[in-house]
Amino acid sequence: MKKFGLGVLLLLLLFVAYILVKTFTFTSNQLEVAPIEKIGIDDAAVLRLQEALRIKTISFENEEDFDPVPFEAFNALLARNYPLIDSLLEHQLFSEFSHLYKWEGADKNLKPIVLMGHIDVVPIASPTKWSVDPFGGEIKDGKIWGRGTIDDKFSVIGILESVEMLLKEGHRPKRSIYLAFGHDEEIGGEKGAVLIAQHLASEGVQAEFVLDEGYAITQKLVPGIDTDVAMIGVGEKGSTTIEFTVDMEGGHSSQPAKETAIDVLATAISKLKTNPLDASLSAAMNGFMDQLGPEMGFVNKMAFANRGLFKGIIIGTYENASNAGNALVRSTTAPTIFEAGIKENVIPTYARAVVNFRIVPGQTADDIMQHASTVIDDERVVAKFFGFNTEPSPVSPQDSYGYKAINKTIKQTFEKTLTGPNLVIAATDSRHFTGVSSNIYRFVPYHINEDNINTFHGIDERIPIADYKDAIRFYVQLIKNTSTLVH
Repeated sequence: MKKFGLGVLLLLLLFVAYILVKTFTFTSNQLEVAPIEKIGIDDAAVLRLQEALRIKTISFENEEDFDPVPFEAFNALLARNYPLIDSLLEHQLFSEFSHLYKWEGADKNLKPIVLMGHIDVVPIASPTKWSVDPFGGEIKDGKIWGRGTIDDKFSVIGILESVEMLLKEGHRPKRSIYLAFGHDEEIGGEKGAVLIAQHLASEGVQAEFVLDEGYAITQKLVPGIDTDVAMIGVGEKGSTTIEFTVDMEGGHSSQPAKETAIDVLATAISKLKTNPLDASLSAAMNGFMDQLGPEMGFVNKMAFANRGLFKGIIIGTYENASNAGNALVRSTTAPTIFEAGIKENVIPTYARAVVNFRIVPGQTADDIMQHASTVIDDERVVAKFFGFNTEPSPVSPQDSYGYKAINKTIKQTFEKTLTGPNLVIAATDSRHFTGVSSNIYRFVPYHINEDNINTFHGIDERIPIADYKDAIRFYVQLIKNTSTLVH
């Protein structure tokens, strides 16, 4: 018995030693690069962003509500404010309001890059809750306020400012650069980014990389890290919506049946919410742990270094940490519409619910439908796909030229900022470009924190003037970096 106890103790010590060795050899993978000197940005660039924000380029779900006049005004703004781009770059329009510019590179043997953004914005749901005019482009407290300051006119105008600045300097890139700006990203991109991507593919364009909106530089939002962390989206979740309906006998509310259409449907939706899809660690999440785990405190570092042993704990931590954390590790379930009834004393014969699922890489819309059918397990509930649906994107590599160029540019522009890959939980126009490049990344150069994280698509959307000027610097440096070898 004594020998057995010693054997167990020895095994335990070896196990602990294994964990500690893995932890202490889990060292930093961060790129070491010197920050560059900040170039001057004219205050007129701020005025041009303000002007763009004042144009109500709103995408409405109902196509009948579309107003072309603001989009025509935005077309005119681009030609007026960026005369060198307008005169020197090839320019094509798609569906009248989506733009594709081509800046011809000096070396036709090099693959081009694609810089993306979108000019449309979401409607203002609660204008009275804003502290400023949502379309005023006002400056207050060192920030620019208005719908589109974050999502996504800030990056569109930032890209244009950088290119116009480089054209004034006589710069010519070695590789060609495409600027792709869709006008309907907020409703799926079918008339904008989809057509642009199809055109590029038909022309045989194979891009070295594509950069679109997505993650940003987070501030105190990554548990265990106080330093700013720039997240580079290497993939994005898919989105599928399922409509559930129940059609039963109704009647007078004075003599209700044991189950009504509302009861059946409410039970079905409750089952979906209480039985979510299984959580997992995607390739993007594993990349995140590889890059940022070594920068964390001992406990987190130990868990990430030994994730095969602590996988369950890691997943549980993310599931319970926040809604965003949960969304990183599983396909989410979000009921968004529930309809039934026409009068207070009439039991409805029909009930309808709409549920949106955001799908992690490795699962498909069909998997979601099968899961819903199994969980609900009630033939009275009829399910069918509804509205806008897209599968998860492929996960782009972290050792590509494009990732390295973006990573290096972040480090040069934003001193002492950590970087790492991650999974974007929302949808972007870049998902339509898989036929143009296998290296698609999602990053916008601004800081996101507890102060502004809920403002895009929400109330009082705003961005610091300093962030906007740094964004222009970022795009200038990225373009310069893509003319050289990236280390």
